[in-house]
Amino acid sequence: MSAQQATGGPVAVTIGSRPEPVHTVAVYAFDGMAPFELGVVVEVFGLARPELSGLLAAPWYGLRVCADRPGTPLGAVGGFSITARYGLDELAAADTVVVVGVPNPFAGDVPPGLVSALRTAHDRGARIVSICSGAFALAAAGLLDHRAATTHWRYAELLQQRYPLVRVDPDVLYVDNGDVLTSAGSAAGIDLCLYLVRRDHGAKVANTVARRFVVPPHRDGGQAQFIEAAVRPVEEDEDGIARSMQWALDHLSAPLTVPLLARQAGMSERSYLRHFTARNGTSPMRWVITQRIAASLPLLESPDGTVEEIAAAVGFESAATFRHHFGRTMHTSPTAHRRGFGRGVA
Repeated sequence: MSAQQATGGPVAVTIGSRPEPVHTVAVYAFDGMAPFELGVVVEVFGLARPELSGLLAAPWYGLRVCADRPGTPLGAVGGFSITARYGLDELAAADTVVVVGVPNPFAGDVPPGLVSALRTAHDRGARIVSICSGAFALAAAGLLDHRAATTHWRYAELLQQRYPLVRVDPDVLYVDNGDVLTSAGSAAGIDLCLYLVRRDHGAKVANTVARRFVVPPHRDGGQAQFIEAAVRPVEEDEDGIARSMQWALDHLSAPLTVPLLARQAGMSERSYLRHFTARNGTSPMRWVITQRIAASLPLLESPDGTVEEIAAAVGFESAATFRHHFGRTMHTSPTAHRRGFGRGVA
């Protein structure tokens, strides 16, 4: 990984004897922005990643931070400023365009230059992505008409009122329409960016990036569409709940019960249930199911093993039980996930 790529400039990477262009990601920066969402995009797509050596079958990304007036300092929430090197022409020419917000969703003002650049990028086949209030820019460009989309829950009703042709879903982390993707607020941008990496490079690469990101081990609940694998190991010297979680991760294929996990934690069942739920926001067995589904993803994305074999390998008592929980959590079937994300799967 070259120093030029680490600082955001696209470079040519040699695979075999043939140079391959990087996939260019352009992110829109504006005066008065909150820095978190921009930082997420920079972290995922702009950071040098030596940990991916040997895992990539295609070049990594080249990041460009773009603004209406390149070279002009832009104030950020928190009292500091950044200067974008690139302008909207470069944004319109990128392979993936990310809009992390608009200056004021309630005012209804979306910069016309951004709207024009988004339309140009989309017309030439770019992938268009929004985080949080960035959905307002995509809607203003007409890219969300007659499509499902999401945004931060704070803005969902406003987005629906202002753009009635958009089918706003406030209950999901993100929505994938293929060429246009939208996500909810802040941390949901991490989920969507990791999902893009998974789509482009597969489960192993996405999980490696998530591990370096130090994301939570799971994203459970009704909003979750896709859940990354449990990438954060639990240290052995942590408390009893943590030890039981690590033990469960090491024994996912075995029958797991609350009494068994409570014994690993050295706690009574009642105390274990109370402390586990308070710590993780979900019950122990719901967490186990989530981890089993997460563990099944890289198996489904490889050409080896039937759905029945994978179900047994991650601890489900039957393929039917696996399909039930997979569909409830992932909003798709194991077979459909394999078809969409499998590498070398017919």
